[in-house]
Amino acid sequence: MATNSPNLISLPSARPETGISYTANDSQIASAIFQAQENLLRQQKPDGHWCGELFVDSTLCSDYVLYLHWLGEVDRDLQERCTQHILQRQLPDGGWNIYFGGPSEINASVKAYFALKLAGYSADLPFMREARANILRLGGVPRVNTFSKLYLALLGQFPWKYLPTIPVEMILLPTWAPFHIYKMSSWSRAMLVPLAIINHFKPTRELPGEKQLHELYPLGTEHKDFRLPRDERTFTWRNLFLRGDDALKMLHRIPWKPFRRLALEEAERWMMERIGDGSDGLATVYPAMLNALIALHALGYPNSHPALAKAKKDFEGLFVNDPEDFR
Repeated sequence: MATNSPNLISLPSARPETGISYTANDSQIASAIFQAQENLLRQQKPDGHWCGELFVDSTLCSDYVLYLHWLGEVDRDLQERCTQHILQRQLPDGGWNIYFGGPSEINASVKAYFALKLAGYSADLPFMREARANILRLGGVPRVNTFSKLYLALLGQFPWKYLPTIPVEMILLPTWAPFHIYKMSSWSRAMLVPLAIINHFKPTRELPGEKQLHELYPLGTEHKDFRLPRDERTFTWRNLFLRGDDALKMLHRIPWKPFRRLALEEAERWMMERIGDGSDGLATVYPAMLNALIALHALGYPNSHPALAKAKKDFEGLFVNDPEDFR
């Protein structure tokens, strides 16, 4: 059959770097569909549902190591399993990617390097030197996204003043306001509410010099403006939001904040309602659940508090305790 026949389709390779494509005729397609259906039916649970693992990149283990060191309660065995997960995913060029077959990515690479350094791996080890060179080639810490900068700020490795301001008072806005948390997706507001609490307290753990990340700043950290760059054109959405953030930062410097306590109480109540009984964690997504743990600690909840204990248990329920590849 000619390759330009309408009965043939071209399927992209699962490995983009190979550049190979495949063809199949109708009977082969039907057979593949049947096998896929049979495989799905084999995995169906007795009550009719399916549950499959969402495979992730190294950033989740990296974030967790950072969290343990911020908390100051490092489980050495768990940390070792996380670092092995990270090391297994280092690419030949020294970096880490965020999807299978993808190139090195700056956020994943910075967090992996930082997690390994916190765990005790010397910056002079060959694979750490390769990682550092890759990170600097990608632009270093100044090029990571806001969420990565937040975790760095918690450990004193990025200035809080250059992070976007998240005023906790937003939770008090009425539903008819142009901006309101229920005009966001569920995932977004579950991220934002604990972040607003964290933004208020800015709970920072200072690290010893040998654990810091000065070497990942291409131009150094002294007298450097790390604000997000503006667009060259004056009137853009990006510039509008950046100017709005400038205004919020100016207001944040005013000592008198009449609604701050009320807003913190409401944000705490909102979060507690969604991590209590009947919940498997805040929005049941890793970032929101991790942010909730940090926010609870920032609010002063002791480890013995039932809400914090449950949030921790829910979060640890996300672990896949595979002896060959913990994740």
